[in-house]
Amino acid sequence: MMKYATLTPLWIVLAAVVCASGMWLYANRVLVPYQIAQAAAHHQPRGNSSDLYPRWVGARELLLNHRDPYSIEVTREIQAGFYGRILPPDQPGRTENYQQGFYYPVYVAFGLAPTLNLPFESVRRAFFWVLAGVTVISVYLWLWLIGWRLALWEQAAVLVLTFGSLPVMHGLKLQQITLLVIPLIAAAMVLLALERQFAAGILLAVATIKPQLVFLVLLWLVIWTLADWRRRCRWAGAFLLSMALLWAASEWYLPHWVSQFWQAIREYHSYTGEMSVTRMLVGRASVAVELAALVILTAICWRGRREAANAGCFALVVSLTLAVTCLVVPSYGPYNQILLLPALLTIIKERRTIWRKDAVNRVLLIITIGLVGWPWISSVALAGLSFVLPAEVVEKGSSLPFWTSLQTPLGVAAGILAYSLGRTFAGSQEASTS
Repeated sequence: MMKYATLTPLWIVLAAVVCASGMWLYANRVLVPYQIAQAAAHHQPRGNSSDLYPRWVGARELLLNHRDPYSIEVTREIQAGFYGRILPPDQPGRTENYQQGFYYPVYVAFGLAPTLNLPFESVRRAFFWVLAGVTVISVYLWLWLIGWRLALWEQAAVLVLTFGSLPVMHGLKLQQITLLVIPLIAAAMVLLALERQFAAGILLAVATIKPQLVFLVLLWLVIWTLADWRRRCRWAGAFLLSMALLWAASEWYLPHWVSQFWQAIREYHSYTGEMSVTRMLVGRASVAVELAALVILTAICWRGRREAANAGCFALVVSLTLAVTCLVVPSYGPYNQILLLPALLTIIKERRTIWRKDAVNRVLLIITIGLVGWPWISSVALAGLSFVLPAEVVEKGSSLPFWTSLQTPLGVAAGILAYSLGRTFAGSQEASTS
């Protein structure tokens, strides 16, 4: 008879496979058919559901045809290709008909340049696997950064669960560039820990293709760098040099592009009505909540500013910073929750320490586990039911896995914040008494 210790790894890996399979079966058998049926019933354009397409068309028009990717004409061409028709112009706030456009810094076009002479369908299929690959790599990078050394079966379980999570599934289905930016940030943090500051600065500059995802990380790194400027300034020099080159090249191809970019962003938010997670949860009080979160984050960054990049405190502050970013970034899309991965891994790694601390930390741990686990539980149930019940019955529950989408970032951020406060303040007290 096999011992329990040898059975446990097998069952954990199998459970991870069941959860991931349930998530993807739910997406393909329940969620997507429901969305197709709803679009047909309401005569709405379905689109190719690729976040890459508007960027690819804009890059093609800029680099090959020397046209302004932010222009109305190019935007209409993007919509015609994305939806199969041009949308009516006066529909602000109607999220079922997003006005698709370029909406990114000009320099995102440079990364897409090698693909512009290829058919988009080929580019789309390749990009899916690129996003999947860098997501897998990012898991290893975050594990290394937080100092969590796992056995092979544990690594397998973490990888399977990550790939089968709601944020990653959602991001891959939409081909969201967020799934490319987060691995860039992870790689930059690891390079800083390895004293490869120049390479880290370059990657952080590239990550600004989605500036809203990296601005708090840059704030933390500025505070950290000023604490020891002589030894830490190289990444900042590489970052500023890379940004200068990207901006200069962008200006060469499209003069005065910055003002057009910001105008495009304002128009995008007026049409989509997107807002931050905290705004969705607490309404107008979100300004005070976000300000409080930023003040606390800044205080923790200040406490940890003297830590080396290969120290546990550095990784902890990075994890907290990305979790707060997920709360305040002006988009509540589930794919943004990939930002929570290092914080969630840290919470799981330190679960025993957190459980022993106090009742507040125990409650936050339980809430976090429940919020993160719900999408897997509900998607597995819906996937199973899709094999035995009529599609129209199962599709009524298609929104179930998304029920905790807004609360999950708040739960994870609160959990990692509570742990960070105890860890950081305890370290400061030890330093003051030594």
